[in-house]
Amino acid sequence: MEHLTTQDLVAALANRVGPERIITDPVQRALLSTDLYAEGATCAAAIRPADTASLAEAVAAATRAGYAVIPRGGGLSYTRGYVPDTERSVIVDTRDLAGIVELDAGGMTLTVRSGTTWEAIDAALAPHGLRLPYFGTFSGRAATVGGGLSGGALFYGTARYGAAADNVLDLEVVCADGRVMRTGQAAFRNGRPFYRTHGPDFTGLFLHDGGALGIKTEATFRLIERPAHTGYLSWAFADAQGAAAALSAIGRSGATEEAYVFDPATTARGMAASNLASDLRRLRGIVTGQGGLLAGLKAGARVVLAGKRLVPAGCYSLHLACAARTPAALSADLEHCAALLARHGGQEIPNSIPMGVRAQPFDNLNGVVGPKGERWMALNAKVRHGDAPLIISRFGAMIEGYRERMAAARVTCSTLYTAMNTHAFSFEAVYHWPDRWLPLHRATADPAFLAKLPADTPNPAGYALVAELRERTLDLFDELGVASNQLGRTYRYYDNLAPETRGLLDALKTALDPEGLMNPGVLARRGRR
Repeated sequence: MEHLTTQDLVAALANRVGPERIITDPVQRALLSTDLYAEGATCAAAIRPADTASLAEAVAAATRAGYAVIPRGGGLSYTRGYVPDTERSVIVDTRDLAGIVELDAGGMTLTVRSGTTWEAIDAALAPHGLRLPYFGTFSGRAATVGGGLSGGALFYGTARYGAAADNVLDLEVVCADGRVMRTGQAAFRNGRPFYRTHGPDFTGLFLHDGGALGIKTEATFRLIERPAHTGYLSWAFADAQGAAAALSAIGRSGATEEAYVFDPATTARGMAASNLASDLRRLRGIVTGQGGLLAGLKAGARVVLAGKRLVPAGCYSLHLACAARTPAALSADLEHCAALLARHGGQEIPNSIPMGVRAQPFDNLNGVVGPKGERWMALNAKVRHGDAPLIISRFGAMIEGYRERMAAARVTCSTLYTAMNTHAFSFEAVYHWPDRWLPLHRATADPAFLAKLPADTPNPAGYALVAELRERTLDLFDELGVASNQLGRTYRYYDNLAPETRGLLDALKTALDPEGLMNPGVLARRGRR
């Protein structure tokens, strides 16, 4: 192994990717080494490659010199998944590895580079009447394919089609020593990407790995016809358990593309964050997205009449979007969902929230801070529908013991429930607290938006309490044996694995990354440095 100085490393990387694609400025390096929750060691250098070949050469040069290599997508994470543990690291900013490689409309597949955003994909497919089954996350304006497949991206389409990883067929991956590997049918002699499981599922090995097994550079997805008709329902429930039971019923039905529950705090925060400009954007999307001017005007009028009084005070609100090829099929799905909701009590309310969300699915990224300038971080757990009542009650009991300390430190908590396919219930706890903004908050949100907020000031007591709550929440998740996504350096994945499976992971990591230099620490397995 070579041991290069930082200056020599930068020269070696410049020879591979070009000097214009090397980032040495300390402010930019610090930004790329920070996520929305934590700051780590500032990387020695960052690269922004434009193609797989030059990236592979640069990765090999960095690891030969003993530097860790850390892939970074859109960056909008809070699990320290790309926050370096050491200054002897190179960040790989993949956002210039972007664009469509092949759209095979006849074969219903799409191959894209890993830095492509979900918003860009959806815009490219719309003129062809096509769509990804799962088609993006709230942050899809900046969130990338590579980041989403590494971290478990979900939301739009998830209730019916699962997460991003459930819909990918083929990957191209750069390994720690510079090898370029293909998975799926493209890994075979004379093969092309269209099928995933001709033999063992090698594609699956690289999904949800946090970039610990390699850097994704291309991905092939299956496509669906873009549904011609979309409809919405919203329902209010007096308590969390009633809303969760209704969500499970909707999830099991398979009748929706999205189904989710906001708690009262989330609804209040969302309404507080709304402003005239964003409301007008969504209203414009509603009017133009209803399949006809008259239908759009009627839908927009309903939203205007509902105003801000969308959810009764103190209620949990369930929102869903159904999609179908024909009006009759859509009507049948909506009627089925309404019948299921009615069996669980509550009351129907205006459907402005899911309609507005779909009208502007990839909105601006000002939500990286709250409406009063507060920071936030989230922790998620996936459980069986039958275990949803337990995690809700256990988490509620845990939080109740912290109420006084949370009030003193100005920390609040909200929850979000989401249906995944027909068999999984997603529970997400979100902690909010006023604090100084990190570099990524300032770089992501609109400066004009930030200028209207109260000045950010350090809140060490709040940050310390959130860190404690984070650990207690993870303790609860471990006790309940949940699944999670966006593992990063947060979730205790490796420690919770059965010994036999952990041994298999060790062998795989050693085969792909013998020196432990590909994003060391992710999957909670330290490198060998």
